[in-house]
Amino acid sequence: MPDKLIQIKLDKHISNFCKLSDVLDDFICGSPCHDPCANELLQKAVDDSIKCNGFFTRETVCFCLRSLIFMLEEGKFKKWVGNYPEPGDAKITAKKIGVVMAGNIPLVGFHDFLCVLVSGNIFVGKLSKNDRFLLPAIAEILFRIDPIYKNYIYFTEEKLSDFDAVIATGSNNTSRYFDYYFEKYPHIIRSNRNSIAVLNGDETREQLTFLADDVFTYFGLGCRNVSKIFVPEKYPFQKFIDAMQRYLYINDHNKFRNNYDYYRTIFTMNNQKFIDGGFFILNPDPSVNSPVAVINYERYADTEQVNSFIRENENKIQCVVSEMDGISKSICFGKAQQPELWDYADNIDTLNFLLKIKYSLIV
Repeated sequence: MPDKLIQIKLDKHISNFCKLSDVLDDFICGSPCHDPCANELLQKAVDDSIKCNGFFTRETVCFCLRSLIFMLEEGKFKKWVGNYPEPGDAKITAKKIGVVMAGNIPLVGFHDFLCVLVSGNIFVGKLSKNDRFLLPAIAEILFRIDPIYKNYIYFTEEKLSDFDAVIATGSNNTSRYFDYYFEKYPHIIRSNRNSIAVLNGDETREQLTFLADDVFTYFGLGCRNVSKIFVPEKYPFQKFIDAMQRYLYINDHNKFRNNYDYYRTIFTMNNQKFIDGGFFILNPDPSVNSPVAVINYERYADTEQVNSFIRENENKIQCVVSEMDGISKSICFGKAQQPELWDYADNIDTLNFLLKIKYSLIV
């Protein structure tokens, strides 16, 4: 790493990432690409990712890339960074930020990657073995757009070392290890989270169809995926099941089908009550987290019961999906897997944290 770095101004970041968005859009749409080499980089990364991770498919990877295009619109980018001070002070030394990434869904660490760069710091990424091709391809495309990023982006396969702060995402078990290993450094440590939906029984077929996206996109593996629904006492489940059928095709996916068959068998053998959705299971369980192919459900008497649950489990819940009045901090159906730049994981303002690190306001 060079001793002195040329700071990248925010307007340059905006321009460069908008160019990246254009490259992604050309790739998704199959349009003639201004940089054929970038298209080849993406194609190889997608192919390698699908071979590496049984839960990565061409459809899910392309959905992820479309989400990045949606996120990186110029107006949204300007709105996002406009809430923070300009980090481009040449007198301030860029800090090395170690980022330990999860691999549950494609490019799950992209937002951390973006935040590190926009804050004017140096990204040192440790990739998950389950998602180790896509982000390096994105980085190579950025190098082609502006070679200055070569001084700001590094990847390592070893244990992180020589860093000033860390962002680490993993399971509940690994997060405890992260807490111990990184306790002496400024850090953001993330563990398992899931999302919930709250229904009142009056939802339209269109609303429930959008909810199906929130449940089954990425096979339900993301922290923003709905893994539990709250329903009123006499909720007509067939209405819900019918709307979910748009994702019936994922039953042809071996890993998903194996989960469905396994839990259906286990619940049946244990005489456990459940509702069979044909390719998924509705399980009466108060937990937020549920296995792949299983959706937990809980009946409620009033909205205060739900809001109380949300307050008590805020460290386990990523998103609340509902269009009912009176439900705390809810988002619309179909929006769970379309986060904006200002939608921070675990509600921790990552960019603010990184700017404080750069200006040594956190020690």
